[in-house]
Amino acid sequence: MPMEASTLRTLNQFAVDLIQIPSTEDLFWYVAQNVVGRLNFVDCVIYQANEEQTDLRQVAAWGDKNPFGRNILNPLIIPFGRGITGKVAQTRRPVIVDDLLSDQNYIPDTRPARSEICVPLLLRGRVVGVIDSEHPDPQAFGDVELEILDTVAAMTGAKLELLAEAQRSAQRYRELVASHEQLSEEVSARKALEAKLFEARRLESIGKLTGRFAHEFNNLLTVVLGNLEVAEADPSTAAARQGLRDARLAGERGAKLVRDMLSFAQRTRLNRVDADLNLIVAGFADRQPATCAERLAFDLRDGLWPVSVDAKAVDEILKNLVENALDAMGREGTVVIRTENVQKLMTEEPTALQGPPPGSYVRLSVVDTGAGIPRERISQIFDPFYTTKPVGSGTGLGLSIVQGLTHQMGGTVTVVSETDNGSTFRLLFPAIK
Repeated sequence: MPMEASTLRTLNQFAVDLIQIPSTEDLFWYVAQNVVGRLNFVDCVIYQANEEQTDLRQVAAWGDKNPFGRNILNPLIIPFGRGITGKVAQTRRPVIVDDLLSDQNYIPDTRPARSEICVPLLLRGRVVGVIDSEHPDPQAFGDVELEILDTVAAMTGAKLELLAEAQRSAQRYRELVASHEQLSEEVSARKALEAKLFEARRLESIGKLTGRFAHEFNNLLTVVLGNLEVAEADPSTAAARQGLRDARLAGERGAKLVRDMLSFAQRTRLNRVDADLNLIVAGFADRQPATCAERLAFDLRDGLWPVSVDAKAVDEILKNLVENALDAMGREGTVVIRTENVQKLMTEEPTALQGPPPGSYVRLSVVDTGAGIPRERISQIFDPFYTTKPVGSGTGLGLSIVQGLTHQMGGTVTVVSETDNGSTFRLLFPAIK
């Protein structure tokens, strides 16, 4: 016999309401009270299986056996294989019992029934529960009731799958959040460590800078004061005149040291204008003595984009780089000064702490074939007063001036070097187009 219209309406309403049921507990109570309870069944009990698949626990009920709303006092627990519901859980097959008095698996209740229908709730082949209904009359259930409860069980199982997937998704989300938080903590800890290391290195550099500056300036003042004493003792002598010349030279060196300090701190007053680097390099070459000029080679590309720089500052940069290159090569070798336009798409300079953003640049390179810089020393070469020359052979701030002036003009400087294969210093200046 086909299902009645009222039964179909109840099942249709169940299908609609399934979307909004938020939890397994709400689902079981809804099925017991709002589905089975409206399908002309006298009562309904829903059991939920444990994870170990060993026991069923009463979790929802409707009818005289549950007069307490959604509260079940002393919920019944049935082992798998015991009684009719336990057998259904064990075999995963529905059962209709026409007369419970003749069924040896029947466990009498406080109000003994005469017939029973029981169907399993399945999820991915596992028994997750059982829907059970009893009736005081024998032979109360037939194929129609079995089809109805099978349909209800199938719809309930489908919803359980959705709830389980939602729970798995929520768990995965919580795990991702936890992983993200852990990663964020690790990143924060690493950044904090990097900041501490940077601060320690900065303080170390400042300590070296101030100590070396004080030492250098004290030496210069000693020269100045000593020569002034000689001159004051007898101003007309040749020794006095030489002392004054030495005092002036020391004073000029002191002034240069102060200028270098300002350059290192990027506080030099620059007169930046739109310029062609090729012209600045050509002017620098013209001012070099013959002994230096004969060891210079140039690769200056045509059509160079203009840049905003201070010509004197670029001249100072070239002077420092060329002097270092010549010292690195000794008496042999040629220093190549190269200019070219570059379109930067990503960070190319391997030693740049923070590469310039993508854009158009003019690159000024100074290349030598000298001894090169050991890898472990590259991070130090821009430190103030860093030098590989013997004590007394070099003063001033050296490459730190190159870095300071370049940065002050909006550019960057990096170096590529290998031991015994020379060094290439590359300066990038933003192009004006």
